[in-house]
Amino acid sequence: MSVQAEGTFYVQAILRPRVHVSADGSGVVGHAGARLLADLADVTGLTAAYSTVLRPLRPRGTGHDPGRIATDLAVMLADGGEAITDLAVLRDQHEVFGPVASTPTTWRLLADVDERALASLRSARSSAREVAWLQAAERGEGIPAVRAAGQELPGLVLDLDATLVACHSEKEAAAPTYKGGFGFHPLVCFLANTGEALSGRLRPGNAGANTAADHILVLDQALAQIPDAHRHGTDILIRTDSAGSAKAFLAHVRDMRMSGVRTFFSVGHAVTEPVRRAIRTLPDHLWHPALDQDGTLRAGAEVAELTGMVDLAAYPDGTRIIVRRERPHPGAQLSLFDQDEGLRHQVFLTDTPYSGGGSAQFLEVRHRGHATVEDHIRCGKNTGLGRSPSRHFAINSVWLELSLAAIDLLAWMRVLLLDGELAAAEPKKLRYRLLHVAARLTRGGRRLRLRISATWPWRHELATAFHRLAALPRPAG
Repeated sequence: MSVQAEGTFYVQAILRPRVHVSADGSGVVGHAGARLLADLADVTGLTAAYSTVLRPLRPRGTGHDPGRIATDLAVMLADGGEAITDLAVLRDQHEVFGPVASTPTTWRLLADVDERALASLRSARSSAREVAWLQAAERGEGIPAVRAAGQELPGLVLDLDATLVACHSEKEAAAPTYKGGFGFHPLVCFLANTGEALSGRLRPGNAGANTAADHILVLDQALAQIPDAHRHGTDILIRTDSAGSAKAFLAHVRDMRMSGVRTFFSVGHAVTEPVRRAIRTLPDHLWHPALDQDGTLRAGAEVAELTGMVDLAAYPDGTRIIVRRERPHPGAQLSLFDQDEGLRHQVFLTDTPYSGGGSAQFLEVRHRGHATVEDHIRCGKNTGLGRSPSRHFAINSVWLELSLAAIDLLAWMRVLLLDGELAAAEPKKLRYRLLHVAARLTRGGRRLRLRISATWPWRHELATAFHRLAALPRPAG
């Protein structure tokens, strides 16, 4: 409200009610929604699988279960924690989250995980993924399809990309990066259908972006994460930027078909001099309007196929080369060739055949969808990928694997437990609306009840998610 005094308006503030703060509350739980993630890890069998593979690290059968510690770390990261000490959020709410290991105990577990145990953690996550996908199928959801040009893509789409993780201290294997920073250069693979983090490899900061051996390893680990029924029963599209255009990597993708895995590639390609010559000689009538993701025409952009005009003999048989040109958007980086032409050119390779709707226009918009991996990486960096807590490279590699598990938990929560807007929400929104909600803990009728505030805007969505979780079938064993 405002009041007037001698021709001047003054604003009178509406004060909030005065509160008196003390630190002696009881029966109140913070981050109550994180219990949803902990239970989801149990229901999908992730906790039990971790306990099985890490049992050798608990030789006397005493103390905290190593598998439970690994699960608690994944839940903490999914909830937005950034350091091992953030486990205190779970540890200090014993009635809701049960016994949680201390910081020194957690450090010891991470230090004890060697390469064999790390491989076992990946295997455990794969078995939990199979359960989660079966639960999604029983719910009638299944694995959602990726869309391009207004239509659904058949099968699964895997996006590989590298990112930089800055380190501000001398950590083992940290090195200068190509952008002038210092840290690590991990390579990761996401499933575009659900946002699940299938695999990742921690690498020094000076690791090559286009190293074929790293791409092959990360792809093989990603395919091992996919349940057999999907890995051998559906088409799998592999998308990368130009870093994945190494001939050895593309040959590996093609060779997988011999083992019954129907893999296809769509990878960026450098605008080399032979490509430039082909673009310059391409007749105007061979350029066609580009499409947007919804199938409408993309203003100021055109697509053409250069297959037969560029030597692709060293690439797998059937490789095609396609180019898009468009007016550069503000801030776009242009090469000297682009500046001469006044347009920005981007080129990619694919082995998708002409039959079955493999037009250059459709394949180009399908490849452009690879850009969504940047969103997955951005969210992943807020779910553990952007942190390296230890001076030791091996511990940081374990941390990366648990970060992938945290990303998976969030993806499974969206697919199995949520609807509408929240089923497509990024972790930041899920934390703000669901995971970080406060609740009151009460007992009655031999039951422990978590009571969400009756005025919380998303109370019904969170309660429904807990009810759906309780109805999911439990894994056998």
